[in-house]
Amino acid sequence: MSEKTISNSNSLEISMPAVQGGSKFFDDDGRLKRTGTVWTASAHIITAVIGSGVLSLAWATAQLGWIAGPAVLFLFSFVTYYTSCLLASCYRSGDPVTGKRNYTYMEAVEANLGGFKVKLCGAIQYLNLFGVAIGYTIAASISMTAIKRSNCFHDSHAENPCHISSTPYMLAFGAMQILFSQIPDFNQISWLSIVAAVMSFTYSSIGLGLGISKVAETGQIRGSLTGISIGTVTPTQKIWRSFQALGAIAFAYSYSLILIEIQDTVKSPPSESKTMKKATLLSVSVTTVFYMLCGCFGYAAFGDLAPGNLLTGFGFYNPFWLLDIANIAIVVHLVGAYQVYCQPLFAFVEKHAARVFPESDFINKEYNIPLPGGFRPYKLNLFRLVWRTIFVIITTIISMLMPFFNDVVGILGAFGFWPLTVYFPVEMYIVQKKIPKWSIRWISLQILSGACLIISIAAAAGSFAGVVTDLQFYRPFQSTY
Repeated sequence: MSEKTISNSNSLEISMPAVQGGSKFFDDDGRLKRTGTVWTASAHIITAVIGSGVLSLAWATAQLGWIAGPAVLFLFSFVTYYTSCLLASCYRSGDPVTGKRNYTYMEAVEANLGGFKVKLCGAIQYLNLFGVAIGYTIAASISMTAIKRSNCFHDSHAENPCHISSTPYMLAFGAMQILFSQIPDFNQISWLSIVAAVMSFTYSSIGLGLGISKVAETGQIRGSLTGISIGTVTPTQKIWRSFQALGAIAFAYSYSLILIEIQDTVKSPPSESKTMKKATLLSVSVTTVFYMLCGCFGYAAFGDLAPGNLLTGFGFYNPFWLLDIANIAIVVHLVGAYQVYCQPLFAFVEKHAARVFPESDFINKEYNIPLPGGFRPYKLNLFRLVWRTIFVIITTIISMLMPFFNDVVGILGAFGFWPLTVYFPVEMYIVQKKIPKWSIRWISLQILSGACLIISIAAAAGSFAGVVTDLQFYRPFQSTY
């Protein structure tokens, strides 16, 4: 949820006749030679993983404490690494060197599991993408209000509480997305990943730096071994918040949806799975160190009062210009990330509609709209215009009805973690490697899957409980920060 910000732009698809065994310029599937390495794959993964989810890690660590917080971060990193290795083994069906390539996560599920599980996987994927659109709208509006509040605090010398409604900013972000959503194949614009990567590292590094400076300034490491204390919250809230923290951490690590697509950029020999396993180890290790630093220094700086979003919870007031830069970086990142993650959903609906109504001009006809400046005419499709606009309006309205960043991040993490990061990779690996039922390996994999299911259910319960609690004090369309 993360903000994961790379897309199919890394996979160059060209229809060419298959060349047996490959050639100097083409791979064995007839596509141009892939050139990806351990380093490029690692860079893609790090770019995809380090997103807006990192901003809630200080809060998550505060709920769990100095013992459980880092332990859970490490546990999720290990599970993510292990199941990613299982998933990497499923890039080719059959032989790991010469087997048929699966270009996307869905293709891998279809090749190994088929039937109902493909439809289930698709439904979970697209619901997750819908949820990400809501989460990104909330996160972007909070950052925009934070910029306004930061300047207000600075101008009033921190005497004005500077309460600002997030609703106008959600509407502005929604209007922006309606415009960008009309660009066909936005996820093929290669510079988008570069911009998003720079932005995510910018605001994550600023958050980490401010946390370190706060600890250095006070000379005090806050927090406790068991997390937020009873009294600050009730015993029941303590339990629900701890569960919700699991969802926030799961969201920060999620990137399984794009692993196969990253692997499809890697050259061979050596086999793509070997390269991908090395890249996964490197990137998950770097990400874990970065997450540990962000989560732990944020908790050390604020203790029980660690904000849900490190850069907008206003534990920091100065330097206000640095906060503005960080929040601008978040907004720029999320404007592009929203499109990157929604494009697969847009494409799915439009292809399905074209299949069901092949004769409909409304769905299939494109009109050339001339553009000034010598640009190619814009191809206007009425169905795309109407349906994408409705989609953005719905996600914006839901965001205004439920503008709770931590709750939404927790729900998304809980909803996507078990099925997409654990269950499908485990089941596909069992089929791919023909692991006998009730063998020690099979039982171990099922125990791992079952344990992660329990964690996901707990995280979902905690996040929904957080929504219920927040709704008791919230009036729709009147949210203020």
